[in-house]
Parts: sequence; structure tokens; C-alpha cells
Amino acid sequence: MHVAIHVVLGLLGAALVVWAAVSAAITFVVPRGTPVALTRWVFTAMALGFRGVALRRREYLARDAIMSLYGPFALLLLPIVWLMVTYVGFVMIVWSLGNLSIHQSLLMGGSSLFTLGSVGASDLPTAAANAVEAGLGLGLVAILISYLPSIYSSYSRREIRVTALETQAGSPPFAGTLLHRLTVIERLEHTEDLWHRWAEWFADIQETHTSVPALVFFRSPQPDRSWVTAAGAILDSASFVASSITSEKHPEAQLCIRSGYLSLRHIAGFYGLPFDPDPRPDDPISVTRDEFDELFERLRAAGAPMVDDQDAAWRSFSGWRVNYDRPLLELASLTLAPQAPWSSDRSPASNGSKLAKRRWKS
Repeated sequence: MHVAIHVVLGLLGAALVVWAAVSAAITFVVPRGTPVALTRWVFTAMALGFRGVALRRREYLARDAIMSLYGPFALLLLPIVWLMVTYVGFVMIVWSLGNLSIHQSLLMGGSSLFTLGSVGASDLPTAAANAVEAGLGLGLVAILISYLPSIYSSYSRREIRVTALETQAGSPPFAGTLLHRLTVIERLEHTEDLWHRWAEWFADIQETHTSVPALVFFRSPQPDRSWVTAAGAILDSASFVASSITSEKHPEAQLCIRSGYLSLRHIAGFYGLPFDPDPRPDDPISVTRDEFDELFERLRAAGAPMVDDQDAAWRSFSGWRVNYDRPLLELASLTLAPQAPWSSDRSPASNGSKLAKRRWKS
């Protein structure tokens, strides 16, 4: 019976060590957005704490200041959790070998994990376990340190485009502001490069924000900016152009919309956010017909070449918007994005309201 207990604890300890190592490898090394239970639990636990504190603040600036710490702190907590799981696993392995007491195993596990060398092994199996533990301890910390430049490089690429959008779409960004400005400077029918650049941006964030999920919660340097609201403004602008502007079929705008909604769906799906992956063109959307008509008339008054059939334009716009409407609002809610028209102002957890409870997939 005594031997069986040692064997079970040894196997359980080895499983914990493998779990921590695999979680670290999948989170930072494997180039694929694969959900990892341990990583998700860390972010979920941190989210509960940060959101609970942030949502007690009435002013958005106070909430933004608190939530700006969430992503970086959760990222830094990951290697600590991995080290703790590794430590517990090796303590169980060393103790299961039967040569040390629990107290001695705890001391040796800490000494080996941080390569202190203050407690030496008296036999070969224990020495081998210590060597592996020391290597894993250094490796787990090195993984995070080595990937920090890549993480912040991806963040910088994202924010350059978000910052530049303020020049065209205002702050907070809004499709109406962007389209009106393009109309005034007579560039509304020559936006191919704009849609192409943003289609590439959507492809970039799809890859980076699922491979390194912490990036989803990295907030913009300015509190009134957000990658989520920027995405919404661009997608609404492209949808409006594709549905309501008289010229060619706007293939670049349509490709931008497809790139955008696929990107938002992949990111939302990674976090288990609810949305319909195959919505009907006539499904309801969060933008109302009155809001659409108001923008339509505003652009017509500014001299934009609008289509004659406004009803058909609304049906076309609605058919485009339905593809990204729910993922956009859910991501705005998840990140507590700042107020912006047609996106975060109507999300399930819009600013100033009580955050709806949601369950994250494990």
C-alpha cells in the first residue's frame, strides 16, 4: 500500500510537470490559437478581480486605468503559475522516490527550481529529477522573456493603425465621421488602398490575438481608443460603401468586410463568446434603420454619390453587418471598450452599466 501511494504520487507529479510544460509551449511557442485550460484559468481568475474593481468606478477613465493593468499583469502571472505547478509536481516526484521526507522534498524542490543549489541530492534518481526541474524552471521564465519583444511588436503594429484612424474617423471612431470626411475631400470612390490595408490589419490581429491571447486585453495608450471600436468603424464604413455608394461593386471593400468578420469571429470563438457562425442576411442587427437613414441622408447632403433605392441599400448594409454584429459587440463587452457609436455603445456590457455575467469555455 505504501509503495502504491508513492507510485501514484510520482505519476501525478509527472503529469503536473508535463501539463505546465505543454501549456507554456502551446501558449507561446506553437503558432496556432489553441485554447489552453491553464492559461484560460489564469486570465479568467485575473479578469474576475480586475473587472470587479473596475466596474465599481463610475468614471470610465478610472475603469480604463484599472483595466489597462489587466493584460500585462495576467501575462506576467502565467510563468509564476507554471513555476508553481512545476514545483508541486517535482516535490511529489522527489518524495515518491522514498529517500527524503516531505519537508526535505519541499526544500529540494525550491532549491532546484530556482537553481539555488542549497540542497544537494544524495542519490542518482533524485539528482536527475533536480536537474530536469532546474532546466524547466529556467526554460519557463526564458520563454516569456524571449517572447515579450514579439508580443509588443504585434501590439505596436496594431496600435499604429488604430492611432492613424483618428485622423480620418475621429475619436472615438465612427463610420459616419470617416465617410463624411472622405466625401468632403472627394476620396469616397477611391478607397481601394484603405480597404486593402485594413484587410491586412484584420489578418494580422487574427493571427496574433489568437496565438497570444493576452493581446486582446492590451489597451490602447489613449483611453478613448480601442482596437475593437476601430474594427467596428472600419467594417461599418466598408459595409456602407459596399451597400450605398454608386460606383463599381467595391470588391476591395467587400474583401475587407470578409477579412474583418472572419478575424473577429476567430478571436471571439477563442474566448467562447456567443455568436451565430452562419447568420441569415435578414437576421436582426444592433444598428437601427433610423440610424442608417440618418447617415445615408447626411452623406447625400454632403454630396456623396448615393444609390437611388434606399430600401435596397439598407437590406444590403444589414446583410453585411449581420456577419460581424454579434462578435463585435461581444468583444467590446469582453474588453470593456470605450464608448463608440454603433459598437461598444450597444454591447452586452456597455460602459456605465452592470457587466453581464458570462461563462468562459474551459
